[in-house]
Amino acid sequence: MGSTDNLLGALELLVLKALENGPMHGWGITLHIQCISNEVLRIEEGSLYPALHRMEKAGWVKAEWGLSENNRRARFYRITTAGRTQLRSEQQKWENVAQAIALVLRGKAIA
Repeated sequence: MGSTDNLLGALELLVLKALENGPMHGWGITLHIQCISNEVLRIEEGSLYPALHRMEKAGWVKAEWGLSENNRRARFYRITTAGRTQLRSEQQKWENVAQAIALVLRGKAIA
């Protein structure tokens, strides 16, 4: 069915969506997702940084060194054109999955 692939790609979708607002460092991405989700979604460093590296390797994000708000050196990630394309694709898949789940929860299909 492919839904498992969608579930596994949730982190990448959330990160790409966060970066749509502009470049961020890892901690900023984590805080953004946590804040926007009303503290429901919490991204652990052990998951975030491997995902960022995978997305950089795929060409969805680019990273460069800069200074954080507290003048610490940090890698800032920005979404690329390929990342925006991926974001649109993944967002559509998630919306389809969410609609399918809603149908199951209602217990009937829409004709």
